[in-house]
Amino acid sequence: MRTYAEGVAEVTDADFGTEVLAAELPVLVKFTAEWCGPCRQLTPVLAAIAAEEAERLRIVEIDVDRNPETTVRFGVLATPTLMVFRAGEPVKSIVGARPKRRLLQDLEDVLA
Repeated sequence: MRTYAEGVAEVTDADFGTEVLAAELPVLVKFTAEWCGPCRQLTPVLAAIAAEEAERLRIVEIDVDRNPETTVRFGVLATPTLMVFRAGEPVKSIVGARPKRRLLQDLEDVLA
């Protein structure tokens, strides 16, 4: 398991069920790709949020090119797509990079 940013683990098709769907905390999944510039811009933002919100939210990322099964299953058509899962269900989807403050605003209802 590679870690792209501090506190952000990589998941795959193989372990998505265990790491995301069966997690006790809500999990923010960043659907990403190596060639995606906006995805790279989000990396430090997500690392900061992962550190600050570790008690309330887990953050992972999955490479869409290497993990097509999960990407198709959740209808991800663009990168970066951020999807929040709670109790095995997607409860929020955000497409595109955002600055930290705006992303935290978008996640307020999930973190409440």
